[in-house]
Amino acid sequence: MRLLGLFLLAGCTAFAGEYVVLVNGARMQVDRHEADGAKVRLYYATGFIEMDASAVRGFEAEEAAPATLSQAAEALPSSPGAAAAPAPIPMTPLELADAAADRYGLPRELIRSVMAAESGLQAQAVSPKGAIGLMQLMPGTAQTLGVDPYDPAQNVDAGTRYLRDLLERYQGGLRHALAAYNAGPGAVEKYNGVPPYRETIDYIVRIEKKLRTAEVIK
Repeated sequence: MRLLGLFLLAGCTAFAGEYVVLVNGARMQVDRHEADGAKVRLYYATGFIEMDASAVRGFEAEEAAPATLSQAAEALPSSPGAAAAPAPIPMTPLELADAAADRYGLPRELIRSVMAAESGLQAQAVSPKGAIGLMQLMPGTAQTLGVDPYDPAQNVDAGTRYLRDLLERYQGGLRHALAAYNAGPGAVEKYNGVPPYRETIDYIVRIEKKLRTAEVIK
């Protein structure tokens, strides 16, 4: 497969079926991409995510699967010792968190801490209230954000984008943004600040503790 540089994307569309190669070496499988200035939009079957072009090293075309059994047999290595092409390595939860944090200009440790508090870094986590995935998106929120909450990359991207929007909404107030992420903006507005919910207070304290620990380690 041939690596395509971003300078080839001056138009906007690309071919269907490809791998995105990030600057940190991680690879993600997508249907296609579009480039628009400093941004790149990555399309999945049920939605898309957007990231800075500077976070992408390039793209690799996904080779089409054989259409028939005979074609598949012809594509097999001719000698027993021939090595098959390595399968793409999926991004780990922390890699997804770091990539989304970089994409939206947020501290990596913040997104890592929110992910740990929300889902324990488990992609298949589903809360009793129905929140889904690594950053625990409610189905309605996922629908509003236009993503598939069961896709880890889309889930983390949307959760990070939502948290960034909350931070902008509360003028950078982290406690207010975290409270709104956990309990909803309506609860923050109702109490004009962090609502007196034990779950929400514990949630904020847990994330702040992780952030302080990360600062000490650094």
